[in-house]
Amino acid sequence: MKKTNIFISLTSLLFLASCNLFELDNYPAPEETLQGEVVDVATGKPVLTDQGSEGIRVRLIETSWGDNVTPNPDFFCMPNGTFQHTKVFKGTYNVQVDGPFIPLLREDERGVPIADETKDIDIEGVTQVKFEVQPFLNVEWVGEPQVINGKIQAKVRVTRGVSENEFREKIEPMGGYSSSFQNITDIQLFVSYSSTVGYRARDERWTSAIDYTGSSFNSLLGETVTIESNGTIPSGRIVFIRAAARINYDTPAGSGTRRYNYTDAKEVFVK
Repeated sequence: MKKTNIFISLTSLLFLASCNLFELDNYPAPEETLQGEVVDVATGKPVLTDQGSEGIRVRLIETSWGDNVTPNPDFFCMPNGTFQHTKVFKGTYNVQVDGPFIPLLREDERGVPIADETKDIDIEGVTQVKFEVQPFLNVEWVGEPQVINGKIQAKVRVTRGVSENEFREKIEPMGGYSSSFQNITDIQLFVSYSSTVGYRARDERWTSAIDYTGSSFNSLLGETVTIESNGTIPSGRIVFIRAAARINYDTPAGSGTRRYNYTDAKEVFVK
């Protein structure tokens, strides 16, 4: 008789446990929206970058539950410097962006904050946030690109978005400073059939680069630089181009990712 009772009890427990597996999740789905933009504090113009992990990273940390919480999965800006996340839980968040600009959160080698220009906001409904940053470089088209024998010839101008002195004042206290951080390492001409042309969406047959060593680009700051695509683009095609340049500095520091500042995209018809 005791064996029967034990069997019935175990069966009941297993039945209840299996029922719990089919209980509905009573937590509401995330439905708040965060919209944002990253602009140059000096000009108000959007900071143009790549789309994806080489572009501007957005990090959300929900602080509603206290300190030392795990960040939400990172996401990235669009090439025009805007971002949107439509599946956020209602709450209070710290919002941080990292890209080809002076870091908003700067700490010394001991992890002691030097400056914190991230934003603490309450996200409810559609919430908007604007970051004003200091881009490392300004990259601009000079005139219109020309097509010569199936190659695109473009002219660009690169200037610093933040002065060398101010860059050093803000970056050196973080530790491990090197004067080489400010060196411009390369200019790229990305070519693609995609209008989202950039490092992520480039056709390697036609994309080209000019590399620079040390501080050799300094004499070209503010000057017109001509760059030509590789290969021969078939006639009768429409392609998109963007130019980009970067300095020898990782963002976030130590990440191993040196992010490009970009021009806007241009559409080119290859006759």
